[in-house]
Amino acid sequence: MIRANGVNYMAEPEIIFDVEGRVGVITLNRPQVLNALTFDMVRQMDRQLVAWAKDPAIEAVMITGAGDRSFCSGGDIKSVALAVKEGGNARAEAGDFFRAEYTLNHRIFTFPKPYISLINGIVMGGGKGVSAHGSHRVVTENTVFAMPEATIGFFPDVGGGYFLPRCPGQTGTYLALTSKRIKTFDTLYIGFATHFVPWARIPELRAAIAAAPQNVDMILKKFSEQAKPESELIPCREKIDRYFRLNRVEEILVDLERDASPWALETLKVMKSVSPSSLKIALKQIRRGAKMDFAEVMTMEYRLSQACIDRPDFYEGVRAALIDKDRQPRWKPATVSGVKDAEVDACFQSLGARDLVL
Repeated sequence: MIRANGVNYMAEPEIIFDVEGRVGVITLNRPQVLNALTFDMVRQMDRQLVAWAKDPAIEAVMITGAGDRSFCSGGDIKSVALAVKEGGNARAEAGDFFRAEYTLNHRIFTFPKPYISLINGIVMGGGKGVSAHGSHRVVTENTVFAMPEATIGFFPDVGGGYFLPRCPGQTGTYLALTSKRIKTFDTLYIGFATHFVPWARIPELRAAIAAAPQNVDMILKKFSEQAKPESELIPCREKIDRYFRLNRVEEILVDLERDASPWALETLKVMKSVSPSSLKIALKQIRRGAKMDFAEVMTMEYRLSQACIDRPDFYEGVRAALIDKDRQPRWKPATVSGVKDAEVDACFQSLGARDLVL
């Protein structure tokens, strides 16, 4: 409850659940922070999906973000980093956030009814986790997608180890190791999006699905338009596949240096600015994830999450990006050559009784 000028106002809920027709509607409702996911939002959403999966009156689910700037910018990683630094019970709860989030991602992946994501504006990190694994992903001309975890000393989680190796060629590896932001037409090209519908028509689309969820495929076909121009990834696709098929980050960097084209030099510059440890962890994650089913990937990513949040690069990356905002992270080790393979391998080790089992 918020009180101002003698009037009481109810605080806006962070996540809103509605029913429109025979469709359950989820609205991520933190537009002031680009609809970033909190621990409580994750828990509420998971409980609601369990209920809707069993409810015969609900034939489909739609998810959207409040406002016109962002679908979801990711998890509230700043709060996680501060909790880890505090230690004790706060560190334990920070670890539990990832268990809840990955359980939710798996819930969406296995959801028995149509799950339609209406993705306008920014979708990054955890936002990808609550959208990419559903049955239908609708983007607009405003959509901006990225997996920027390496810039904060983390790795492309929330199912990135399943999704990224299944993108065309090595485009998923390229996106993970460069944290590159891509747009509407690129998201269709890599398979993140299934349909493109202009932002102005989203309210009409939403009403049509609510009125006849049993016809969702036909409705989306009617509303979707051909995306033009083509993806910006196409002109550099041959080089992406050539360099990012390599299984060691060091080899990728060497080949980019030899290329010396403007694209290669820009890619090299970006990769040298992010966490070296994150690069090596992410590449191993993607190569392993290519041979795993979704549940196995989530178990792997939970192990990685617990290892990475205790590594110095995680807090340092969040500090530089979201706390002090100086954009000058001091990575440890500072170079890829300083990251020992044994340290990377240790991040993938079983947690025994603490493993995430789905």
